[in-house]
Amino acid sequence: MEFVLDEEQLMLRRTVREAVAKSRARGEDDQWALYQELGWLEAPPVELALILEELGYVADGTPFLASATWFAPVAGRLPEGAGTAVFDGAGRYVLDADRAGEIAVRTRDGVRIVPAGELPVERVDVFDSSLHIAHVDVRDAAHGVPALALMGLAATAVGSCRRILDLVVDHVKERQQFGRPLGAFQAVKHKAADMYVAIERARALTHFSALTLAEDDQRATGAAHMAKAAAGECQRLVFRHGLQLFGAMGFTWEHELQIHLKRAKACDLLLGTAATHRRALLTR
Repeated sequence: MEFVLDEEQLMLRRTVREAVAKSRARGEDDQWALYQELGWLEAPPVELALILEELGYVADGTPFLASATWFAPVAGRLPEGAGTAVFDGAGRYVLDADRAGEIAVRTRDGVRIVPAGELPVERVDVFDSSLHIAHVDVRDAAHGVPALALMGLAATAVGSCRRILDLVVDHVKERQQFGRPLGAFQAVKHKAADMYVAIERARALTHFSALTLAEDDQRATGAAHMAKAAAGECQRLVFRHGLQLFGAMGFTWEHELQIHLKRAKACDLLLGTAATHRRALLTR
C-alpha cells in the first residue's frame, strides 16, 4: 500500500500548525472551541492522524483526542461538546472522563451513551498533570478497544517525540563543550539519528494504520496494534536519548522538555504498552 501526502493534506498540516501556534496563548476552552469551529473533529482517519500529530507536538490539553478517537468510534457520532468512552471492561484510566459531557460505554448488549454526572467518576493524579485521567464506576462494560483510539495515541506520541527531537537538535547546536558544539561529537549525532529513525518508523506505521481505517481494510486492527507498538518503542528511545542529551537540564520543571517527555510516556501507557500490542499481534 503506497502512501504519499497529497497537496490538500500538506496544506491541512500547515494550517493546523499555524492555527495551533496562534492559539497557544489562549486558554484551553478557547482552543477547544476553535478546533470545533474549524471542523477538525470531522476529519477522516488520515487527516485526523495529521491533526493529532501536530496537537501532540504542542502537548495539547483539550479533549480533542478523547472526543475524536475514543467517543466517536464507539458512539458512531461526534459528542455534544466533549466526550470519551469506556471500552476496557473496567473503566480504569479513562481519558477525559472527568470533563466529558457524554461517555460512551461499550457493553455486551451494545453501546450506551451516558450524560455527564450519571456515572461516578474519580479523577486520578498522574505524572502528566495536563492530562485528564479518571476511573469510571461502570458495571457492565465490555472489552473492545477501537483501532482508531490506538491510532490516535500513536499519532499523538509521534508528535511529542518530534518535539523532543527538535528541542534536542536546537540544544546540541548551541551548547558548547571543549570549544565545540555538542552536536559536532559523533556519539551525539548517532543518538539524534537513532531518534529520527524511530520517529519516522512510528510515523509510517501510524499513517498506514490511518489509511487502513480510511479504506475499511481488513488489516485495520493489526495495523493499529503495529502503530501503537512502534510509537511505544519510539518514545522509549526518544525519552532516553532526549533526557541524556540535555544533561541535568532535562530533569528540571522549568524546561519545556519535561512536558513532552511526560506526554510521550503517557501515550505509551494508555491502552497498553508496546509489549501489550506486540503480544496482541502474535496472538492474531
